[in-house]
Amino acid sequence: MLAAEVIEWLRIRPDGTYLDATGGTGGHAEEIARRLSGGRLVVLDRDSQAIEIARARLKPYGSKVTFVQTEFSRIGEAANGALAGPAGVGPYDGVLADLGVSSLELDSPARGFSFRWAAPLDMRMNPDLPLTAGEIVNRWPERDLADLLYQKAEEHDSRRIARAIVRARPIRDTEHLATVVAGAHKARGRQKLHPATKTFLALRIAVNREEEELEQFLSRAPATLNFGGRWIVLSYHSLEDRRVKRAFQRLAHEGSIRLLTKRVIQPTAEEVASNPRARSAKMRVAEKLAPVEHALASRPLRPAGSWS
Repeated sequence: MLAAEVIEWLRIRPDGTYLDATGGTGGHAEEIARRLSGGRLVVLDRDSQAIEIARARLKPYGSKVTFVQTEFSRIGEAANGALAGPAGVGPYDGVLADLGVSSLELDSPARGFSFRWAAPLDMRMNPDLPLTAGEIVNRWPERDLADLLYQKAEEHDSRRIARAIVRARPIRDTEHLATVVAGAHKARGRQKLHPATKTFLALRIAVNREEEELEQFLSRAPATLNFGGRWIVLSYHSLEDRRVKRAFQRLAHEGSIRLLTKRVIQPTAEEVASNPRARSAKMRVAEKLAPVEHALASRPLRPAGSWS
């Protein structure tokens, strides 16, 4: 997503050190790696299958690229060498995080991320995680399920949907769940999205602890950047983008970063036409300030006419 824009704003130096915190199958990582000569790239992802595909894809770049299977919330440990060793040590001249679900996950029926097939109710990005969507759907109390749908995905029919799910238990698979949700969803004018979209989003967020992971990443990433280093985050739904926006604004107010994008960058009409999944992408970019800039940015303004 937004590959050209990511490369433009990342401002890659051939001898720089960069981190792709959510590597997926290596699309962005490959664009970064081919612009490096003496530089290094560290690629993180919690999905072991994605890591292996990315590793094969970037094999021509050899030792310039280091792969680590881990959550992007552990960016601090990657930067200090606790996870990747010397080859992955920061600080970085650029950090990228694409928060979207990879096509590998969406297009693999067995992973259970989509309602296009009758697939297992899984939705784990890391297969080692203990919680699955099936456990939530078939075991959680109705009230907890309704709260989840409303809080994680702003589903206004959350209570009606939760009641329908509980009555239909056991929910067999993703297709069964989508049918139950669609039957409980109250039609409001012309529907742009499938009625089960928000339910699947809420379940995915809960299974993968996405909110907690994002909060930890947002708090830890600035410390891993070099002064002048660029920080790019791509988000795909309003609650997610809101967290990124607020974190960037807070850090800018504190004087540790400078916001480079006053408004979000979104895909062009041409990109959306060629890849409809890009339609909801929003990109924000910040730059880490040096100590002097930090001090100036956080210094209170003097009243007009005052003496220094």
